[in-house]
Amino acid sequence: MLCLETNAIPEGPTMRHALQILAVTAIGALASLVALPPAQADTAWSDIRSNVFGTRTILPAGDMVQLTAPMRPTDQSYVPIAVDVGFSDGRTIRAVTLIVDQNPTPVAAVFDIGGKRDHLELATKLRLNAATDVRAIVEASDGALYMADRFVKFAGGQASCSAPPQGDPQEIAANMGKMTFAQKRTKTPITEIAPHAELTISHPNHTGMVLDQLTLLYVPLRIVTDLEVRQGDERVFAMKGSMTMTQDPTVTFDYRVNGADKMHVLAKDSDGAMWQQSFPIGQGS
Repeated sequence: MLCLETNAIPEGPTMRHALQILAVTAIGALASLVALPPAQADTAWSDIRSNVFGTRTILPAGDMVQLTAPMRPTDQSYVPIAVDVGFSDGRTIRAVTLIVDQNPTPVAAVFDIGGKRDHLELATKLRLNAATDVRAIVEASDGALYMADRFVKFAGGQASCSAPPQGDPQEIAANMGKMTFAQKRTKTPITEIAPHAELTISHPNHTGMVLDQLTLLYVPLRIVTDLEVRQGDERVFAMKGSMTMTQDPTVTFDYRVNGADKMHVLAKDSDGAMWQQSFPIGQGS
């Protein structure tokens, strides 16, 4: 369903800072298609850090944040990234920011976490334009920041941000905004059930860097900018997206049983389109 009205999704302090970079489309960053020397790579992270987090201290995450990414992906356009966060000292998770140092838009996504969670599992797929460090920065409820990072090698071939969407353009346009939602449950005792779900939004997530071979013009930027998931009345997460998210953005997440029987999803894109859909999750989920 396409709506003309939009309602802003609330933003936390980390999300507002991240928007400074999410709005930047750095076409000149195509020069980063090869791995940068260490000094330049360090400069990239230094610039990103100051733009997004200012002078705030970022501590090593240790065992509190586990970041999973392939050492060398088979497809640069769909690189799986997973984050597992756990606090055992009474603090909860406020936000998770995913950063790809060498991408034209390095802030891939910012997740504002609801429900006062002390443990969280979150996964998505990203476009990686070059060999790069991938980072997960987690903000705790007391404002402390923790970072886990992994280096991901370049698999070769065309840079993902300038690669055209896969599939027939007319079919892609016709299916834009359609959602699929799949429930999963871990094999734990009934008292410890930790539900998981995978949400996919059909959307080309145009980067603005793809040259149309017929018109010889760049296909305009059109990306999923906002995604909010609610379990009944309780927010699970609100996400700010970017062109670093893949075509048909996908998010896999866990959630806590709270008695709600539906998951409500709201998605918006940079053209002002909005889609809403609700999915049954069973009684007492």
